Amino acid sequence: MSHIKFKLNPEQLEELKSVCKSFRNEKSELINVLHKAQGIFGYLPAEVQEVIAKELNTSVAQVYGVVTFYSFFSMLPKGQHPISICMGTACYVRGGEKVLDEFKRILNLQVGETTPDGKFSLGCLRCVGACGLAPVVMVGEKVYGRVAPDGVREILKDYE
Repeated sequence: MSHIKFKLNPEQLEELKSVCKSFRNEKSELINVLHKAQGIFGYLPAEVQEVIAKELNTSVAQVYGVVTFYSFFSMLPKGQHPISICMGTACYVRGGEKVLDEFKRILNLQVGETTPDGKFSLGCLRCVGACGLAPVVMVGEKVYGRVAPDGVREILKDYE
């Protein structure tokens, strides 16, 4: 996937700078700033990371390191309905991988990708904390438990 240059408009730039200012432009607040920035933009493209690095007087490498370390942060735009399949031990053992394969097949996506219409993106989680409901799928904030591969189409129908 080629990198499309992300263009910050002046309003977004000001909003991002004011978020940094609200955390006193302290580099110790980097994670909080990144959370807020991802809330504004939906993801954290390089251009946003560069502004944050400048505002917090830290290196782009430092910002990038934090963004890539924590699975919550994304450098790619997420779909309108982000789908996450839990790959924690209980979910994996109870067929989480087969459920993931079915989402990949139906949506024609790999993990980390978004459908061309921007409707769905596909991701994996380590553990949702609902192990008794394994395997678990999340679509946005909604949790689906005991999902079997043949239940994937039913879940997708909820979002058509």
